[in-house]
Amino acid sequence: MWYSLAKFVLRYRIALLLLLLLATTFMGYEASKVQLSYEFSRAIPTDNIKYIEYQAFRKKFGDDGNTLVLGIEAPNMYTPAVFNAAGALHKRLKKVPGVLDILSVPEAVNFVKDSAAGNLLPQKIFHYPYTAQNLLDTDRAVFENLPFYKGLLYNGTTHAYLMAVQLNKDSVNSKARTALVNNILKEVQAFENETKHTVHVSGLPFIRTNVANRIAKEMNWFLTGSLILSAITLLLFFRSSSATIMSLLVVGIGVVFCLGTMVLCGYKITLLTAIIPPLVVVIGIPNCIYFLNKYHTSYRETGDKQKALITMIGRMGVVTLFCNIAAAIGFTVFAFTRSDLLKEFGVVAGINIMMLFFISLIFIPPVLSFLPPPKTRHVRYLENKMLERLLVMLERWAFNHSKWIYGITVIAVVIAIFGMTKLKKEAFIVDDLPKNDIVYTDLKWFEQNFDGIMPLEIIVDTKKKNGLFKKLTPINKIDSISQYIDARPETARPLSFVEGLKFAKQALYGGDSSSYTTPTEFDAPLMGQLLKTNKKDTAGKGNQLNKMLSSFIDSNKQVARISVNMKDIGSVKLPLLLHDLDSVAKNTFDTSNYKVTITGGSVTFLEGSSFIIEGLKESILWAFLLIAVCMLYLFRSARILLCSLIPNIVPLVITAGVMGWAGIALKPSTVLVFSVALGIAIDVTIRFLVNYKQELPHFNYNVPETLKQTIRHTGISIIYTSLVLIAGFIIFCISQFGGTKALGWLTSLTLVTGTITNLTLLPVLIKALAKRSK
Repeated sequence: MWYSLAKFVLRYRIALLLLLLLATTFMGYEASKVQLSYEFSRAIPTDNIKYIEYQAFRKKFGDDGNTLVLGIEAPNMYTPAVFNAAGALHKRLKKVPGVLDILSVPEAVNFVKDSAAGNLLPQKIFHYPYTAQNLLDTDRAVFENLPFYKGLLYNGTTHAYLMAVQLNKDSVNSKARTALVNNILKEVQAFENETKHTVHVSGLPFIRTNVANRIAKEMNWFLTGSLILSAITLLLFFRSSSATIMSLLVVGIGVVFCLGTMVLCGYKITLLTAIIPPLVVVIGIPNCIYFLNKYHTSYRETGDKQKALITMIGRMGVVTLFCNIAAAIGFTVFAFTRSDLLKEFGVVAGINIMMLFFISLIFIPPVLSFLPPPKTRHVRYLENKMLERLLVMLERWAFNHSKWIYGITVIAVVIAIFGMTKLKKEAFIVDDLPKNDIVYTDLKWFEQNFDGIMPLEIIVDTKKKNGLFKKLTPINKIDSISQYIDARPETARPLSFVEGLKFAKQALYGGDSSSYTTPTEFDAPLMGQLLKTNKKDTAGKGNQLNKMLSSFIDSNKQVARISVNMKDIGSVKLPLLLHDLDSVAKNTFDTSNYKVTITGGSVTFLEGSSFIIEGLKESILWAFLLIAVCMLYLFRSARILLCSLIPNIVPLVITAGVMGWAGIALKPSTVLVFSVALGIAIDVTIRFLVNYKQELPHFNYNVPETLKQTIRHTGISIIYTSLVLIAGFIIFCISQFGGTKALGWLTSLTLVTGTITNLTLLPVLIKALAKRSK
């Protein structure tokens, strides 16, 4: 069949090349429309209860992740020069398109009683620009007498001050986000130059914008780097510019198809899909090496280019097909998870790895048919003395020291298993960034000075209209749980409508800070009067207190939110915190009268992280089973199946052990390594076993002689392709993201180990099992 296919490809080579050109042109046009994803991770399925609760919260109260925060540590904050500069920064930022509102010290307000209207009138506390220190000191005393702002806008102990910038959600979730953030940073830079104070920047919009821009930049670097590295490797191997250019064209077409597939499927570039184009280059080059290696070997034996081309397709077609199938399976299994993030990665990667086979088959043989026969220097790599000595050494070990191979393998596996017991399953929102990265260090600054900025929301539903204000019970209960949250080291002081009521009560009692407490029965009538929405102040403006509280209660005054900022404590500690909060909430609120829901960006992150890890574990199992089925179909032998799987399980176990000993946690980015590595490493096994099966009749079914020939014959191409794969994955190690970096060196480690086990352990297993076969 494959020899007939070879004749068909060569007979209709021009038509096939034109067809490929048309398809590439179309996919290139589609690829030009590819876009970056500016949405938060879509790791959770839409029917997940945590996802449903979070969407219900967003529908009622809006997004909780649209605030960018700025912070400075300034003991001289209350000097005219610095304070005036901070006020000017506030005003400039307010004019930036996409900025909705800003909360800062210079623009802080106090409430004073409007006796004529029976309402509370907001008044600015500070009257900058200041020319006299005593005026600033007077206003400062008023500000620091308001407990509402303590811990929210300033930390008196560390002299840290915060400015919260609320952004338009449409801008945050579009490509306009980069320009918006850059405009803010431009004003921040001007403030830094004027005051000589370093401004710390953080918040989910800033983190996500920074990460998205780095993804785009890294994808271009990785793609360029992998192409350059592949070109250098191919030139060193084949000493042929035509073979190098042809191979680069194959993977280049593959990249175009990859990006075009994303657009046709309606996908955008995410942190996961961004690594697919470089992966296409890394996986596509071995296809070219397999075909060129067989072509050069056959031409050297026959001296006939036509026969060499037919032999190349006839002998290597099935090998390359099953190698691509195995690699595609390693990725495609992600498409069967319920996570959109993984599904997109699996669909795009699986389709385009299979497309690489057809691109190679349609492109390489016809192009080679038009090129002159290979010269002596082009096939000189087939007689690499150093590799030949290495293969002879491996052959001797396989036949003369099989006990040593078994022993070393067992010891390595035992050590790895002990390492696996040290594996932890933990992820952080920014743990993919280096610890010295400015995004990471600024986040930690906010955690040290303001107890974090990651959003957590507690929703209290009284189950009846006006249930929040009919009695004081809900108010006292919300205050009780807020005090518990405030006392925890992982969380900042919560904000709720109760804090607004305390602020209002302090104003009613002449600004006395001791009055910053929850309303009593005595205060209730007066507070109720203040909360009437139809009241106007003397300036004719609407009720300012209600406007402040509207962000924390719904229009029916039935549901309230408690907004909490927290530290990025990770997926191990976060469930414990949520469990404690849930227990306290159940003890505080009677479940027959209240429904309490804990949600927010931090909760969905935890759920998404856990969901991805579990999905990846299932995917690895399915990939293993499907690859085993393919191997069984290909070789029709349970013994050969067993021989093929063991040399590929051992590298995965060793990699997991290394992760445990090195303290690398299991998280979405690192679990991905196992499925990717399994799909790629099995290629070496298929290459070895197919050649063994093809050569067996030529040696009259003499297993030892066939194994020796297979090691020598396929060893060079196996080592070459493994080096290309390892070099291709090593390039990921320059990534700024810890997950991508781990994917690079852990996959490379797995491939190195897999190459060794397939050239040593695999022959030993075949020889051992063959003794019992006919």
